[in-house]
Amino acid sequence: MAAQAVVVSSFSRFRRVSASQLQPVSAGLRRSYSQDGSVSQYLHRSLVPTMHYQKSLPRLPIPKLEDTIRRYLNAQKPLLNDDQFRKTEQLAVNFRNGIGRELHEQLVAQDKQNKHTSYISGPWFDMYLRARESVVLNFNPFMAFSPDPKAEYNDQLTRATNMTVSALRFLKTLRAGLLEPEVFHLNPSRSDTQAFKRFIRFVPSSLSWFGAYIVNAYPLDMSQYFRLFNSTRLPKRNKDELFTDEKARHLLVLRNGNFYTFDVIDRDGNIMKPSEIQAHLKYILSDNSAAPAFPFACLTTENRDSWASLRQELLDSGNEEALRKVDSAIFCLCFDDSPVKDLVHLSHTMLHGDGSNRWYDKSFNLILTSDGTAAIHFEHSWGDGVAVLRFQNEVFKDSTQSPAVTPQSQPAAVDSSMAVQTLTFKLNDTLKEGITKAKQKFDATVKRLTVEILEFKRGGKEFLKKQNLSPDAVVQLAFQMAFLQQYGQTVATYESCSTAAFKHGRTETIRPASVYTKSCSEAFVREPFKRSTAELQHMMAECSKYHSQLTKEAAMGQGFDRHLFGLRYLGESTGMPLPDFYQDQAYAQINHNILSTSTLSSPAVTMGGFAPVVPDGFGIAYRVHDNFIGCSVSSYPARNVHEFLQCVHKSLDDMFNVLEGKHISKG
Repeated sequence: MAAQAVVVSSFSRFRRVSASQLQPVSAGLRRSYSQDGSVSQYLHRSLVPTMHYQKSLPRLPIPKLEDTIRRYLNAQKPLLNDDQFRKTEQLAVNFRNGIGRELHEQLVAQDKQNKHTSYISGPWFDMYLRARESVVLNFNPFMAFSPDPKAEYNDQLTRATNMTVSALRFLKTLRAGLLEPEVFHLNPSRSDTQAFKRFIRFVPSSLSWFGAYIVNAYPLDMSQYFRLFNSTRLPKRNKDELFTDEKARHLLVLRNGNFYTFDVIDRDGNIMKPSEIQAHLKYILSDNSAAPAFPFACLTTENRDSWASLRQELLDSGNEEALRKVDSAIFCLCFDDSPVKDLVHLSHTMLHGDGSNRWYDKSFNLILTSDGTAAIHFEHSWGDGVAVLRFQNEVFKDSTQSPAVTPQSQPAAVDSSMAVQTLTFKLNDTLKEGITKAKQKFDATVKRLTVEILEFKRGGKEFLKKQNLSPDAVVQLAFQMAFLQQYGQTVATYESCSTAAFKHGRTETIRPASVYTKSCSEAFVREPFKRSTAELQHMMAECSKYHSQLTKEAAMGQGFDRHLFGLRYLGESTGMPLPDFYQDQAYAQINHNILSTSTLSSPAVTMGGFAPVVPDGFGIAYRVHDNFIGCSVSSYPARNVHEFLQCVHKSLDDMFNVLEGKHISKG
C-alpha cells in the first residue's frame, strides 16, 4: 500500500478527530426545489454501495515490538538528558526482552482471534468511556462551517432549515447505502471515474479493496458512521455507554436553555417538507419562554460519575420519557441568540458556550448563532473526525448549492404549537443542587481558558512546497521553536494521524519533537547568527524529511503509541502488575502532551479548536492554507498563549527569511 494514500492528519489530539481529504465543495450540480414539492430525499445515489469496501479493508497491523521500542526511544531522545535516557533505554530493553515480549505475543494471538476488528478498537472505546472527566474541554472539539457564499442565506432561520434538511438527506443517503464510499484517490483520473465505479460495484465485497488498490485508490473505514445520528453517550458509574436508536424520527432543539422536539421524518421514512421544518424552527425562535432557573443541560458538563448519579435521580423522579427523547433524537440543533463578535468569541462559543444550551453528550450538536455562524461540536468517544468532517463537507455543499428554502421562502401554514413538544423535567432538591453545582464548576473552568488566534500571512502551502518542504513539518517546527524560545525546553508533543485506511482503525500519534527539530530549533533560537543560511535551510530540510517519515509510518499503523497502549491495556485486563517500563517517569512525561496539535483541511471549515489536554499545555488547532497559516491556540493560566503565538509568528518569520535567503531578524 502506498503510504501517502493514508497520510491524513486529524483534527484530534490524544483523542481528537481525523480528517480525510474530500472532493471540493464546488463540485456537483445546483438543484432547486419548489417550496411544497417533493424534496430530494438523498444527497446523491452512489453507483458503489456505501459499505462495499468494508469487508475487504486491510487489518490494522500490530508493529514489531523491536520497531516500537526503537521508535519510542527515538521520541524520548529530545526530551531527556543523557542519564535519564540511559535509564529509560535500559527499562525499554528489559521490557522488549521480557514481559513486553510476552504481552506482545498475547496481543498478536488475541488479534488473530478477532479478525472482524482491530487490536486498538476495543481498548480505545474503553479508554474514552472509562474516562471520568467532563467531556467539555477534555474531549469534545468543534469545527466551524464556512459562511454560505450567498450572504442572504446566512440568516439564522434560513441556514438552520437548509442545514437540517441537508443533514437529513445525509442520514437517508447513508442508511439507504447510497452514500459514496469514503476513498482516498491517489490517481483520481483512474479511480474517481464512472467507468471504474461501474466496474468495482460488481467486484465482490470480499475483494473490492484489492480492486481499488490496483488503481491507487484507498477506501477508508466507515464503521463509525452509524453513530452519527440518533446517538448519545450515556453516563454510567465507572464506564459510560453509547446509545443509538435509529427508529427515532425527531430533532432535538435547544434555545435559551429550553428543550424542544419535533418530527423531521414522517411515518413513511421521508423527510418532512422543508417549509414545515422551517415553520417549526421559526416557532421555536419566536418563543419568549424565559431561560430555566436550573439550566438542565449543565448536567452534561459534570464529572461522569457525578452525572451518572444525577441521571439515575432524574430517572427515579419520573423523567424517563423526556430523557429518552433527548437521547434518541437524530441530532441536537442549538440556537444561540447572540451573534459572533470575532474568531476568539467564535471559539469560546463553539467549544463550550455557557453550559446551558448544548447537550454535550450528543454525538454532535449543530450550533447556529443569531448571525447564522454555524459549527459542529461533537462528542468523541463514538468515533474520530473522518465521519464528522465528511458529514460537514456534505452538509455544507448540499445546503449552499441545493438549498431547500430561500430567504424569501414562506414557512408552511401549520400549527407548530401542536407539532413542537417542549420538554419539561421534574427536578427535586437534589437535582436542583446538582445543576447549580455543575453550572458553578463549569463557569469556573471555562473562565480559566484563554483562546487566541494567529494568522501568518507571508505565505503558506504554495511557497513551502516550492521549497520541497512539508508544510505540516514546517508549522510543527515553528511550534517547537516557539516553545523553546518561550520556555527554554523541548517537551512532549502530540499530532494525531488517522488510521482509517484499516478496518476499525482509529488514530496513531505522530511525535513531532525529534532530535532534528531540537537541534534545528536551538540553531534558530540560540545561535542564529553562527549558522549560515544554507546550514539552516539544510536543517529545515532534515526536519521535513523526518517528519514526513513519521507521518507515513503513523498512517500505516507503524507508530509506537497505540501499540504500547494496547500492551498495557492487555496487561491490566489480566491483572498483571504494571511493568517497570510503564512506571518510568519518562513514560509518564512523554504522555503528558504539553503541545497537543491537530490540523485539517476543508473548504467547508473555517477553523476548529479544542482545549489543552493537560493543565500546563497548549491546545493547537492549525491550518496551512495556500497563502497563509492559521492557528487557534488555547491554554489555562499555567501557560501564556499570547506570548506563545508571538513566538510562533517570530519562528515562522525566521524560517521564511531563511528560505528566501535573508538573515534572521533580531528580537
